[in-house]
Amino acid sequence: MVNPFVTCPFLCGPFLAQSQGTARCEPDGFTALRMNCWLDRGQNSLEHELNALFPGQQPTQVKQIEKRDSVLTNKQQIDRLLRPGSSYFNLNPFEVLQIDPEATDDQLKKRFRALSILVHPDKNQDEQDRSQKAFEAVDKAYKLLLEPDQRKRALDVIHAGQEYVEHHVKEKKKQLKKDGKSLDMEEDNPEVFKQAVYKQTMKLFAELEIKRKEREAKDMHERKRAREEEIEVADKAKRDREWQKNFEETRDGRVDSWRTFQAKGKKSKEKKPRSFLKPPKVKMEQRE
Repeated sequence: MVNPFVTCPFLCGPFLAQSQGTARCEPDGFTALRMNCWLDRGQNSLEHELNALFPGQQPTQVKQIEKRDSVLTNKQQIDRLLRPGSSYFNLNPFEVLQIDPEATDDQLKKRFRALSILVHPDKNQDEQDRSQKAFEAVDKAYKLLLEPDQRKRALDVIHAGQEYVEHHVKEKKKQLKKDGKSLDMEEDNPEVFKQAVYKQTMKLFAELEIKRKEREAKDMHERKRAREEEIEVADKAKRDREWQKNFEETRDGRVDSWRTFQAKGKKSKEKKPRSFLKPPKVKMEQRE
């Protein structure tokens, strides 16, 4: 059964999918939208990969990892930014910079300076290629957050992940209450809840990146097709111009050939004597 609570493609947060493609944003109170709902597209494959990236981590483990990451050395920061699954992790600019989404501009600037110095190729001469890739990831995340629109989109994704988990917990508690079971859940633990939000947020970033690449590939295909049509039209116009040019250049030759042909025909008619049908000569009969 498909969960009706899905992510708004326009990054305004989760919404409840209605019939006939109508969507109503919840719980932010956004204006009703008329759209085709993107219902859990590619959810299974993403869920599988995300579970592989988080192999049963407990809240205490997550807390230890976060504490460790806050004081990583140069090499450890490079390893963090290039670790398996970094294509997913690094979609979240706040995760790349290890900074709170509600951080101020000054805090963002200080964090970027500190992290960029740690992973800069000049500070890591022994592995410049890897440090260059890590530095590019940090620089990209920082520049993205400097753009107000991009930063708002990233925050919307994070808020959408939190709202999704909150809704999931709420619905699960309703079902537990209906079944007469205990309402205690793992998500009641703040660390477990935080980890669930973290996973859901990363999944939303991944979904949006997949959708962006699909649009990019479609646009590229359309541009290629349009370019091929332009080339075909240009080639046809060139062939038509060449044909017209050759036709004009050979006009005089064709006219001269026709006049010569006509002249020869007249001369042959004049030289040919008029012939009449002559009766045979009468041979006189001789008698002995």
